[in-house]
Amino acid sequence: MDRFMWETAEEINKSLAERVKKVRKRRKISQQELSRLSGVSYGSVKRFESTGNISLLFLTRIAMALDCTDEIKALFSKVPYGSLEEVIRESR
Repeated sequence: MDRFMWETAEEINKSLAERVKKVRKRRKISQQELSRLSGVSYGSVKRFESTGNISLLFLTRIAMALDCTDEIKALFSKVPYGSLEEVIRESR
């Protein structure tokens, strides 16, 4: 990894969890209801919102329950090329 990161992975995850929590609250869904809708345990939902720690599968299930599937599908879809070498390598 050549680029300097201003945030840690944990900080990025916590920020993501806070955004998910805002969506949940905006939709007036409790943590218990999100657990039921997503099939993710209540403890996992609660832990995710407080720490940012969750499996990718559970995050996807939560996104589906909140009708945010496109957000998950868009991950890594618009990554800019880092060099001309990458463009050439991908076109082969």
